Amino acid sequence: MEPRRRTLLAGTAGVVSAVATLGAAEAVAAFVAPASSPLLAVGSLVIDLVPGWVKDLVIALFGTNDKLVLLIVLGVLVVALAFGIGVLEERRPVVGAVALALVGGVAVFAATTRADATFDWAFPSIVGTAVGIIVLRVLCSRLRTWEEASGFDQARPVAGASRAALPRRSFLILLGGTAAGALVIGVGARVASAGAVAVETIRKALKLPTAAVAAAPVPAGAELGIDGLSPIVSSNDSFYRIDTALQVPNIDPSTWSLKITGMVEQEIEIGFDELLALPLQESIITLTCVSNQVGGDLIGNALWLGYPIRELLKRAKPRAGADMVLSRSIDGFTAGTPLEVLQDEQRDCLLAVGMNGEPLPLQHGFPVRMVVPGLYGYVSATKWVVELNVTRYADARAYWTDRGWSERGPIKTESRIDVPRNGARVAAGTVAVAGVAWAQHTGVEGVQVRIDDGDWTDATLASSISDDTWVQWVHEWDAPAGDHTIAVRATDAAGKTQSETPVDVVPNGAEGWHTISVGVD
Repeated sequence: MEPRRRTLLAGTAGVVSAVATLGAAEAVAAFVAPASSPLLAVGSLVIDLVPGWVKDLVIALFGTNDKLVLLIVLGVLVVALAFGIGVLEERRPVVGAVALALVGGVAVFAATTRADATFDWAFPSIVGTAVGIIVLRVLCSRLRTWEEASGFDQARPVAGASRAALPRRSFLILLGGTAAGALVIGVGARVASAGAVAVETIRKALKLPTAAVAAAPVPAGAELGIDGLSPIVSSNDSFYRIDTALQVPNIDPSTWSLKITGMVEQEIEIGFDELLALPLQESIITLTCVSNQVGGDLIGNALWLGYPIRELLKRAKPRAGADMVLSRSIDGFTAGTPLEVLQDEQRDCLLAVGMNGEPLPLQHGFPVRMVVPGLYGYVSATKWVVELNVTRYADARAYWTDRGWSERGPIKTESRIDVPRNGARVAAGTVAVAGVAWAQHTGVEGVQVRIDDGDWTDATLASSISDDTWVQWVHEWDAPAGDHTIAVRATDAAGKTQSETPVDVVPNGAEGWHTISVGVD
């Protein structure tokens, strides 16, 4: 057998053994816990370990597709590693199997160190690795038998059927059958364990109560009606998603509960039905991700239905000295929010159950999430929330603050040009330059536009819903022919105007003027 062909077949055997490993692991994870899947566990571990600048780069390049990119990269790495293990096992029996066992050990570590993991979370990786080693050993053994028979045929040509025909057929049948079977089992188990269909069915059947306190209606003139301009209320489908959950948690609301613990006089626990029975309120609130670059789209505005967090905190009675609430998601993510913000009577900090008139979508935190106006999501907007731990900044650190981000994340005043798009060509004459500006919980006082190096000109602001939402703006530009740059800046109600100096998103949000280039014909 030619060396190149031998290497290709051995590597393919390694890849099939990896498929068998993952397939068997997914089947076991379906009975243990979906999050104990080795691929998801390792992926989550990678998310935890990568430096903040890597996360920012991936989000900047791929936006809300960051999870898909991670899974693709992991898949490529798994294939490459498995190919090498197969070649190693064929050439040096047992050594490849040991390498696969080491990889399985990493998966066991990743699974058992996840949030809420129990000792049985190791089983999927252990069983999967054992199956993979058996498949790898058998396939490489049959490949060597085929090689030996091929060498015999070449040394002693005989009439009729080749001596290598039977071992070749045996190897290829096992290779193809194992790959197909593992894929069917693995995909089927992943679909079954995810439970998304069942939870989504529950979500769609859920009827939310009418708000005891309705949101103020969107004022006339809040929507400018300009093509290409972001709508004043973002749809659920278009609302950005940034979180650390490689797999969206699927939580049956009948099993959900929230605990308030820590520095409180009375620890409390509340279930989903109890939460819905409370007097809920609606509020239109803009949320922003701290990773949003100047001019970026990691921001959205929605109508939220929920219960004021301050009212639950009143029941728990925080003790003197507490200054932070560490919220925890069911997937282990934590966020540290200033206690005084959550207790603010003038701020609609909600345990949200509804979004734009329907139960929260799964990817946006169903059944319950936090919505806090005026703070970046990394310190406030915990999805799938299950605990509020009243504590102190001196005693506890949250997920992203442990990774170099600021402890407190007040949203900065920003503005963005939506139309025309950067690089667009427009006809000479009157051109609508329009976009959105935001200064959550402070309010936008004004927006100015500058063409090339000219003077700043006041734009026309649409009617504002509240200080906690973004606002649309427009400037009617008499555009002359040629190439031009357009910049925008906003001033908030406190009189602070955006700085021109570019600032990176780390550690507490980007700064700078959004500037675009357009051509006028």
